[in-house]
Amino acid sequence: MTTSTDRVVHYDVAGGCATLTLDSPHNRNAISSRLVAELRQGLSDAAGDDAVRAVVLTHTGGTFCAGADLSEASSAGPDVGPAELAAQRTQQMTDLLRAIVELPKPVIARVDGHVRAGGMGLVGACDIVVAGPDCTFALTEARLGLAASIISLTVLPRLTSRAASRYFLTGEKFGAHEAEAIGLVSEAVQDTGAVVTELLETLGRCSPQGLAESKRLTTMRLLEDFDRYGHRLAEQSAALFGSAQAIEGMTAFLQKRSPSWAVEFQNANGA
Repeated sequence: MTTSTDRVVHYDVAGGCATLTLDSPHNRNAISSRLVAELRQGLSDAAGDDAVRAVVLTHTGGTFCAGADLSEASSAGPDVGPAELAAQRTQQMTDLLRAIVELPKPVIARVDGHVRAGGMGLVGACDIVVAGPDCTFALTEARLGLAASIISLTVLPRLTSRAASRYFLTGEKFGAHEAEAIGLVSEAVQDTGAVVTELLETLGRCSPQGLAESKRLTTMRLLEDFDRYGHRLAEQSAALFGSAQAIEGMTAFLQKRSPSWAVEFQNANGA
């Protein structure tokens, strides 16, 4: 039996708000199968609770979410091949992002830490994002031999076209104010707690039906993209995770070394 202290996602309800807190410090809140399952359960609990008017997704520690749990992603069990494992994890992530988007209640991300790769997908799926001064963001998939396949469904609609091209391709880090300027976050602030409290008070004055139907309008086209492109992107993601370059990229990351292509580039250019 899992106790509250064993959980990697804590669920609390107070004042009409359900708070989901990512709390997996050993892997910087990486997206593991366990974290996905607990997040899905929390979202389901919030959806079924008439006393909950809105959901806040937040975190402990200096990292909101480091993206996929690469130690889990790169290790298949004796009964599960790499391709099957990648397909399972891709479906889990797709279902999680869709659950956030489809939730008939506003989801506010309160972020004041590092956001990488799959964590960007979580941010993109939320309706309102409040970012603190310690935030940094990056789409690091290309540096690992991967692509931001599934999370593109929630990230691309938030970004300007030029910003998407730059950050999807380069994997560069950027801060909260740049994230606000390109549309990834709603507001970059010094005190996330005060701003989120104010937002919750404002949402509390809205009717549950009004919130649900208004959210349906803002997410309608995004959900159409899930239906239109989700299967194709899932196939791309699964294929990439099982590729030789991705295996080298993930292995290099876990071993804290440069991947082979980066070394080759440095040698060729005398770096």
